[in-house]
This record gives sequence, C-alpha cells and structure tokens, in this order.
Amino acid sequence: MDMSTALRRLYKELADITNDPPPLCSAWPVDDDMFTWKGAISGPTDSPYEGGMFFLNIQFPGNYPFMPPQIYFTTPIYHPNINRRGYICLNIFSSQWSPIMTISKVLLFISSILCDPNPNDAFVPSIARMYLKDRDTYVSMARAWTKKYAM
Repeated sequence: MDMSTALRRLYKELADITNDPPPLCSAWPVDDDMFTWKGAISGPTDSPYEGGMFFLNIQFPGNYPFMPPQIYFTTPIYHPNINRRGYICLNIFSSQWSPIMTISKVLLFISSILCDPNPNDAFVPSIARMYLKDRDTYVSMARAWTKKYAM
C-alpha cells in the first residue's frame, strides 16, 4: 500500500468533517500536513464537561485507514478512561479498529465517553473507583478541572 491511499482517504474525511461535522466535534489538518490534525470536542450538555472546549492531537499513520490514528487530549480532563497525558482507553484504538471507521466516528466515540465513562475499562483506576462509589465527588472534580483547564 502506498501513501496516496491514506492521503486520498484523509482528503475525503476532511471534506466530510468540514461539510457535515459530528455534533460538538471538529478536526482539521495542522499547516500542510495531512497526517497531523488537531481536534476539538465541546463538553456535552448534562455532563460535568459542559461548557468546556477540549483539544486533541491526532496523528494518522502512513497506512491509515488500516491502522488507527493516535489521538490524545492536549486539554487536561478528569476522566476514568483518559490518563494525565491525555491518552484515551478505548477499544476502537486497538482490538475494535476497522478501516470503515472515520475521524468523525472516532470523535463521536470520544465525545460519548464524556457522557458515559466506562469504569470497567479504566485508564485511571482511582477515578473509576470514585465514579462508581462517590459519583457526586467525581462530578465536582470533573467540573472543577473543566472550569480550570477547558474554559
């Protein structure tokens, strides 16, 4: 497979996400590098992240879409599935990856875990325990981080 397959796919996805962006999500190439993008997710309504704007770095591999992009948050976020370095624990980045996935779908998945964390597949066990045992404290911590870092 050559680089042009990945480039064609990325140009198509850029057109799709520009013309029909997923709710609360956007993404765009950095400078002229089609393999390096920035993304943004608005904190979903009725979540502790509401009102925040969360930025991500997106790095597409040369053999995209056959391998998943590497995505991590650059905005600090308090979440059981996202570690301090911004890396996201989601099976779509490993065992569940499929070439039919698009950056729009991936951003929607990431947005959905902001509303519905998966404490059973936690990147940060202490936050997962808090989410399960003391939801009010979890919500107030997530809100405080959102206010501090994402507003």
